[in-house]
Amino acid sequence: MADAGILGAVLAGGRSTRFGSDKAIAPMADGRTLIDHAIAALAPHVARVVVCGRQGGLADRPRAGMGPLGGLNAALHHALHHGFAGVLSTGCDMPVYPAGLPAALAGDGAAVLDGQPLLGWWPAPLAGELDAHLAEDNNRSIRGWLERVGARTVTMAGLDLPNINRPDDLARFDGRA
Repeated sequence: MADAGILGAVLAGGRSTRFGSDKAIAPMADGRTLIDHAIAALAPHVARVVVCGRQGGLADRPRAGMGPLGGLNAALHHALHHGFAGVLSTGCDMPVYPAGLPAALAGDGAAVLDGQPLLGWWPAPLAGELDAHLAEDNNRSIRGWLERVGARTVTMAGLDLPNINRPDDLARFDGRA
């Protein structure tokens, strides 16, 4: 069931270098794109879904080329300025979003799924902290950000989530191998 106080964010500003083309728009067997599946998977858990880092969506903040943190920063500021308590995030290459994950992630501070750091919960007040982090001289890795904010790592037994980095990964997930 969707939570009226939660914004969903699909982080889609990556370069898809291992995929060889824009994986967000890669078609799946049903004719819908990978990003369409990511949006549909996240939508039941949130009041609204935004796409970050792509034309027609929220622009990365403070500028393009910041990696997933630029998209997350845009989503956090959007959430803060539109009355959302926080952001549930996913990557554009994640066509599933486990039903029990939002409840497992929710809490006072940031949290991510073990092994999938883009599947996370981010309280909206972290927007200013992420601004500061991105203004500093660092490698802008998601792991560095997790350490900075003391994010919890959530483990959920029995999950078999796809890791789609190359066309053959998509083919295996999609049953077209």
